[in-house]
Amino acid sequence: MKHLFIINPVAGGNRSRFAELRSEISAFAESLQEPGEVYVTKAPMDAARKVAEHPEADDMLYVYACGGDGTLNECANGAASRANVAVTQYSCGTGNDFIKTFGQENLSKFKDLAALAGGTVRPLDLIECNGRYGVNICSVGIDARVGRDVHKYSSIPIIGGSTGYIVALLANVLKGITQKVKITFDGKTEEKLVTLVCACNGRFYGGGFNPVPDALPDDGVLEFLIVSAVSRLKVAQIVGRYAKGRHKEFPDIIKHVRGGNLEIESEREIVVNIDGEIVHTNSICFRLVPKGINFIFPEGMQTIPNWKHSMNK
Repeated sequence: MKHLFIINPVAGGNRSRFAELRSEISAFAESLQEPGEVYVTKAPMDAARKVAEHPEADDMLYVYACGGDGTLNECANGAASRANVAVTQYSCGTGNDFIKTFGQENLSKFKDLAALAGGTVRPLDLIECNGRYGVNICSVGIDARVGRDVHKYSSIPIIGGSTGYIVALLANVLKGITQKVKITFDGKTEEKLVTLVCACNGRFYGGGFNPVPDALPDDGVLEFLIVSAVSRLKVAQIVGRYAKGRHKEFPDIIKHVRGGNLEIESEREIVVNIDGEIVHTNSICFRLVPKGINFIFPEGMQTIPNWKHSMNK
């Protein structure tokens, strides 16, 4: 067994905490009986590269994503489909949205290094997006544009934190909220104007949005929400209920389908959100990868609220 602690030095937007965080993690790594390494990322996707370097024939590697959802995403990309690598999150980022899927009462366990090191490994599904992987939620449309712009607003002291999501949403609503796309699902293709398309493996994104509250990241299926073109006024009316998972109240606007693949094409550039990371393309395919990653659940976490699966199985 080996342990690799990946630290994002800018996680949470608090550089002043970096030295303290690194010292804390290094001390824990040295206390372990197995080999431990602390690695500080230097560039985007550096964490994925570092994790992917672990030899296929080597011992089991436990990877701790010390940061937020972006750090976890990079580590997951390096660990995807690797039998001898397991990933978890030591949460010290801004959003930490993915682990909210496991219940508010369990969040503190993801801040306990000892509990993580002694945790249980279980396979979870992944979303493949044109060769890149997401473990939580991926999307196209206005919410992806909000994800692209949120840090621009949240870094302003008078705004800050989760309020940045609201400001970014309002700014993008003013710019226009629809795009013409071609969607292929279940062998059928249709062209339509959409406000957003969301592919859910987990439950939370965007600092608290919970579009599909019963999504399960280990059930071998993805939850897709296709939101048709709506007016700016209608967005203001439905966004709160969409965020709370009440999409069934708008069957004429929001279509909910379940499956393994959904493809989107557009003549205009598409902004794609992959676990909060942004890519630009004209064509994207969200494809389910069943049991695509080994995930470490903290010691003492016996069940996951509202899941059909027990941690003991």
